[in-house]
Amino acid sequence: MDPIKYIFEKPALTGKIARWQMLLSEYDIQYVTQKAIKGSVLAEHLAHQPLEEYQPIQFDFPDEDIMVVSDKEAIGDDEGPESGARWKLAFDGASNAMGHEVGAVLISPRNGYTPFTARLCFDCTNNMAEYEACIMGLEAAIDLRIKILEVYGDSALVICQVKGEWETRHPKLIPYRAHVVKLMEYFDEITFHHIPREENQVADALATLSSMYKVRSRNEAPIIKVERRDEPIVCTIVEEGLDGKPWFYDIKRYLEKQEYPENASSSDKKTLRRLASQFFLNGDVLYKRNHDMVLLRCVDKREAELLITEIHEGSFGTHANGHAMAKKILRAGYYWLTAEADCFRYIKTCHKCQIYADKVHVPPTPLNVLTAPWPFSMWGIDMIGMIEPKASNGHRFILVAIDYFTKWVEAASYANVTKQVILPIHKDPRGKWTPNYEGPYVVKKAFSGGALIITTMDGEELPLSVNADAVKKYYA
Repeated sequence: MDPIKYIFEKPALTGKIARWQMLLSEYDIQYVTQKAIKGSVLAEHLAHQPLEEYQPIQFDFPDEDIMVVSDKEAIGDDEGPESGARWKLAFDGASNAMGHEVGAVLISPRNGYTPFTARLCFDCTNNMAEYEACIMGLEAAIDLRIKILEVYGDSALVICQVKGEWETRHPKLIPYRAHVVKLMEYFDEITFHHIPREENQVADALATLSSMYKVRSRNEAPIIKVERRDEPIVCTIVEEGLDGKPWFYDIKRYLEKQEYPENASSSDKKTLRRLASQFFLNGDVLYKRNHDMVLLRCVDKREAELLITEIHEGSFGTHANGHAMAKKILRAGYYWLTAEADCFRYIKTCHKCQIYADKVHVPPTPLNVLTAPWPFSMWGIDMIGMIEPKASNGHRFILVAIDYFTKWVEAASYANVTKQVILPIHKDPRGKWTPNYEGPYVVKKAFSGGALIITTMDGEELPLSVNADAVKKYYA
């Protein structure tokens, strides 16, 4: 029930509500139902109030009946060779149409990863696969004589059952839990923690990988090596030489003196002759024949940078995109091999192009409004006026605000009611030239819910956090 609607539309009232109705009746207040608000208000409200730790609220229990039971204490054992080392174990299991697979990762104190994966060749449920993954990781830790272990999994059912917070009723899962409790006796200290699925990506990837291979024998396992390559195998562009010579040095030398580069093979000579047929040398200036037989002057790296800067943001520059800039350079009569790639690279780092770019994550159609939720409908505001004759202080308008929950009424009079009285709005003097983005800023802290705390380049922190969907990467 709306309390404001009750005050103004109820024919007979008693007590405090009747007195409030009498006080408000002299202002001729007319009740109007509050309109809906935009859904973006919810996102902004959550971004301004970030949470340090994200915990999922709902869990899925496909085939279990769970209830709360008493906790149990861990049982210690003899001290192992790595008594002071604290290891971590992440496990994940899956049962789907492709098969049943498990994966586990042991993380050393120095962040070293030891993966384990297996394919289950028997019928099982998803919860059984989770237990299989946990047991496989615990047995691997026991073989390494690890005594202090932190276990992480994205299955709330398995974690809470092992910790003793939930009772295990399913007959297939009772032996699994008993086996896990038995393995816990080999550790001096072992803890179990539940984490969201997005934070358990390594173990999930191992479980998915094992489902893609068919293991025929016990010792057969695919060997996958991950290499690091810092350079491409095939050179796709021609760059300036280390000796400072331009990219067309060999072509110009061949046209001028009919000389080949040193240590050039027969294939290199053939390629050079084919390239040279498309160029024309006039004195010391080299030209490139275009497809329409127009001669384009070849420029080196320094001249190319000056051309790009002048065409993009010079006196007549329009901050065009990469394709348009490359076409303008050709129409102006200049050429180099990587013209279009250099134009795209320059636009990517242009400051003005980045701050005036279109906003990201904007829907193609306007958003539909939704009904205002309770946290945003606590106050009702209305304006009364203009009142004639005006008061002695010149005031002709009354602004009334009512708290929906406590039914508290606040009223104030003004000579003129403008937007600055209700909600101060500061317009940018630049008008339509106002950029869509500000910055650049540095991300100081990121929360799992999507909120960011950012600072300026000088280290000054902004008073409010921002939504991660409203920012984009800046290229310097």
